[in-house]
This record gives sequence, structure tokens and C-alpha cells, in this order.
Amino acid sequence: MDKAGTIAQYRTSESDTGSPEVQVALLTERINHLTEHLKVHAKDHHSRRGLLMLVGKRRRLLDYLRDQDVERYRSLIEKLDLRR
Repeated sequence: MDKAGTIAQYRTSESDTGSPEVQVALLTERINHLTEHLKVHAKDHHSRRGLLMLVGKRRRLLDYLRDQDVERYRSLIEKLDLRR
């Protein structure tokens, strides 16, 4: 899926591009792409570090969302099929 499609799917209002839901969805898309890349290029350590940084950023955003609104958090992890 492209970036605009992801934003359209997870936004909370018409002009929303920065809500935690949108940010987590975009990060998840990038994480999934990098994971596939690393399956082929196992020795690409620069990309692996980038992946770990993205995962950490997503974790912080999810923690923030959980603290602010548990229902939004639960619906997002269900939509994105993230375990926790």
C-alpha cells in the first residue's frame, strides 16, 4: 500500500496526517518492508539498525496512545494485527 492510502485508512479526520494512529501505521508499513529486505540481505547491518530504531519509535508511540486512550490503542493494534 502507498503512503497516501495508509494515511487515508487510519486518519481520524479529513486533514489528519500526524495522529499517533497514522504515525504507527506508517511505521508498521516501513518496518514490514525493511523486514522483507533483511530476509534477502542478511548482512545489511545499517538497515538492521534503522529497523530497530523504527521499532523503538513505534513502541513509544503505542505506549503514548495506550496512556492517552486505551480504546484507540486496542483498536489500532487489532487493525494492524500487532501482538501485545
